[in-house]
Amino acid sequence: MSAKIPQEWNQFYLKDVSFVNLMTRRIFNVLIVANPYDAFMLEDDGRVDEKIFDEYMDLGLRYPPTFTQVSTTEEANEVLKTTDIDLVICMPGNADNDAFDVARAVKADFPDIPCVVLTPFSHGITRRIQDEDLSMFDYVFCWLGNTNLILSIIKLIEDKMNIDHDISEAGVQMIMLVEDSIRFYSSILPNLYNYILLQSKSFSTEALNPHAAAQRKRGRPKVVLARTYEEAMELYERYADNTLGVISDARFPKDGVKDAEAGLKLLREIRRRDEYVPLIMESSESLNRDKAEAEGFRFVDKNSKKMNIDLRKLMEEHMGFGDFIFRDPATHNEIMRIHTLKELQDNIFKIPNDSMLYHVSRNHMSRWLCARAIFPVSAFLKNVTWHKLQDVDAHRKIIFDAIVQYRRMKNIGIVAVFDRGKFDAYGHFARIGDGSLGGKGRGLAFLDNIIKRHPELNRFDNAVVTIPKTLVLCTDLFDEFMEKNNLYQIALSDASDQDILNHFMRAQLPDSLIADFFTFFDAVKAPIAVRSSSLLEDSHYQPFAGIYSTYMIPYLEDRYEMLRMLACAIKGVYASVYYRDSKAYMTATSNVIDQEKMAVILQEVVGKEYDGRFYPNFSGVLRSINYYPIGDEKAGEGIANLALGLGKYIVDGGQTLRVSPYHPTQVLQTSEMETALRDTQTRFYALDMKHVGENFEVDDGFNILNLRVKEADKDGSLQYIASTYDPYDQVIRDGIYDGGRKVISFSGVLRHGVFPLPELLQDIQRLGADEMRRPVEIEFACNIDSDKTGALYLLQIRPIVDSKQMLDEDIMAIPDDKCLLRSHNSLGHGISEDVTDVLYVKTGDDFTAADNPAIACEIERINRKFLADGRNYVLVGPGRWGSSDYWLGIPVKWPHISAARLIVESGLKNYRVDPSQGTHFFQNLTSFGVGYFTINTFNGDGLFRKDVLDAMPAVEETEHVRHVRFGHPLRIMMDGMRQEGVVTMDES
Repeated sequence: MSAKIPQEWNQFYLKDVSFVNLMTRRIFNVLIVANPYDAFMLEDDGRVDEKIFDEYMDLGLRYPPTFTQVSTTEEANEVLKTTDIDLVICMPGNADNDAFDVARAVKADFPDIPCVVLTPFSHGITRRIQDEDLSMFDYVFCWLGNTNLILSIIKLIEDKMNIDHDISEAGVQMIMLVEDSIRFYSSILPNLYNYILLQSKSFSTEALNPHAAAQRKRGRPKVVLARTYEEAMELYERYADNTLGVISDARFPKDGVKDAEAGLKLLREIRRRDEYVPLIMESSESLNRDKAEAEGFRFVDKNSKKMNIDLRKLMEEHMGFGDFIFRDPATHNEIMRIHTLKELQDNIFKIPNDSMLYHVSRNHMSRWLCARAIFPVSAFLKNVTWHKLQDVDAHRKIIFDAIVQYRRMKNIGIVAVFDRGKFDAYGHFARIGDGSLGGKGRGLAFLDNIIKRHPELNRFDNAVVTIPKTLVLCTDLFDEFMEKNNLYQIALSDASDQDILNHFMRAQLPDSLIADFFTFFDAVKAPIAVRSSSLLEDSHYQPFAGIYSTYMIPYLEDRYEMLRMLACAIKGVYASVYYRDSKAYMTATSNVIDQEKMAVILQEVVGKEYDGRFYPNFSGVLRSINYYPIGDEKAGEGIANLALGLGKYIVDGGQTLRVSPYHPTQVLQTSEMETALRDTQTRFYALDMKHVGENFEVDDGFNILNLRVKEADKDGSLQYIASTYDPYDQVIRDGIYDGGRKVISFSGVLRHGVFPLPELLQDIQRLGADEMRRPVEIEFACNIDSDKTGALYLLQIRPIVDSKQMLDEDIMAIPDDKCLLRSHNSLGHGISEDVTDVLYVKTGDDFTAADNPAIACEIERINRKFLADGRNYVLVGPGRWGSSDYWLGIPVKWPHISAARLIVESGLKNYRVDPSQGTHFFQNLTSFGVGYFTINTFNGDGLFRKDVLDAMPAVEETEHVRHVRFGHPLRIMMDGMRQEGVVTMDES
């Protein structure tokens, strides 16, 4: 090697960096002001304590932060006066307080303690934030139930506390994010930190032992957040020499006003000062792409479904993360990929000259070493620029010598082991992976927690309350599955649901799961439900209900065949995230599919086998608010819907028995013989144990049997839940007798105390609502044996999110002539004054329920136009909306009507269906503040001025549906406690 190297670089000494002295200022005590459910989500689902403890141990630190949780401002003040608190996090409040008010009160008394506000995302909150003075809070974040956000907040504040010292001590790098949108930086920061920490795990392999590897992680790049041009420039000027890269929005405040080109001006100024530093612009305005790229900046589209993936790729390529890729400067093709420092040392003399020149002249090597916290070599090489030494071979020699010297000082790896030996027949609730449990998983863990803390639930000798055996595959397994099988392209495309499912079925789950699944099979020895549990599904503030698939697989002696079916079911659930309905729902809820992550619950199916079919004696859904109180029932006493067989029957809108747990003997449907024969369950669902199908379908009910009740009578499963109709005496007798039709009345458990179901449901709904500080919906299933002993299994819990809008006038006092619609049986609460459109089904003399599937298609098409235009409408039609039985109503799914602000089911002369109960619409209605009216003008029940609509010109008219538009907004008013609702046409 004949390269001539200047004396100053020929002999050098690399000063070792002591990582022990980095990140010395820490947050030790965190006070979280939150209701118990949020606190539980953090502690048990997010396992924030555990995650932070693991991370701190990883970093070689002794004292991870402790979390103190309180529910009120008074409790917070008490803790702040008696404990040294380093950070206060105010989460969405209870009904009687508010995160902003709590934070303001904390700041007033303790101005020096960092205080962060977490707020759920909604249009109301967004409007409020615009008028709120946020300057007194350190940060405001948008809370979507992602516990990683808490970790990100702690890291962001710790980075701020340590950056000055760590830069001067070791040359630690800084990544600056310039973004003023709360919603967006709340989403990007957890992803940014997650990526940086993953990188820090990989670069810790450059150390010699686990202790040293842990300490090296303290050298990861710091992240700083700037929200204005001036703040960004101040941060850049302070840390210019240690800036690893800048990620900037296009539009944010400059000189006190929003500037559409503030990002361009910022990046332009930084580029003027530093020709090498990577600059990335992200924007939702696609015209900014051309502007950014014209000036040599990288661009990420915020609207892209894979925005986070795009950003990671750019960071990997330009900020030195990931592998170092030597490229051909002419074609940009990969020549060689370098994973470790040793590989770089071994190959530095094999790289072609033109590639070497390309990377050295752009400072790429120094930046890659920087991102891996190899600061001594990086700092040294950063000084050896191409401007100073224009000799490729000399650069090779310098790099080689520097690496050799550094590796004499240092090097290694870390291991994560999963212990699968703890789940057996006595196992209860387990998880695989480190991600989130998802919405249903969280709820299930929360229920399990309630059962443990309230032994009174198991006070009856003949009744056990529990959850089924459960194994959760956390969200990180979903990420791994998607990435390793390269599925994002097909998943995010416009391919058909079947096409997407086929691609997912061909993909591979990790082989490491096989032994875990066999362990689970041995412990459960029952069919397994494979249920979706996505991050957003059933979350505390934005419930997604019934959007994704749930498959059931039979229990088989052939474990490999069962394994094959289980793998197909898991992949089917994963695929359902990207089905057309799911994407439409995402759009309707202003969520981005990229933020959605899927956990999967493997759960023992509750039930017994009867000659090749499997089902429980009964299933149910319990709600702690009763929007349809009858007689002396009260709205706050709750309501349950009970059905023979699998609970999917209830979800699909089948005929169920509706009962208040506080009034178990007052059941409207069985109060008269004619009603009992007409309005009780005639069919039920069971799992087909003999269907070991090759083909899993998009329809997750492909192996569910839809059976007549008399089949259950043959199985002997109706004891205690049925009565018998005696056609000779024209009476219905409680109990099972030969001959006569069986009526699903639940008389044994409701009237005769065979099993303490009413008492248990009272307790469960009270405890669930108390713990969540909100009304709740709970799913359950029950087996009762012939000796009157049984087990009640709680399957999931989710909050019912109530509207808090206040009515300032008496709906009953509004005269009929001002009303377009009036319902005495309305669901929902609040006022809406921005809807001008009505979509209604034409119900002339030729109307027949046989047309209902066609009507559903017409409505779905029109709904898509409303979504595209950002408009809402009032929807009116006959029968039960969303019923899977199209003879009972129009079989739409929620995404097909998701732009409706009010849904009205109207009766016809010969087409009367009882008010809807038991569909998953209920959750979505309450979550989005959508009203639901039941009107039957032929019974004199309510008002529907169809003549007014018929006289108006149609905006659009199909064979079965008309769309009309008023020249002024309609007023939709609902009184949730009195079940009264009106839509007025009066312009005043």
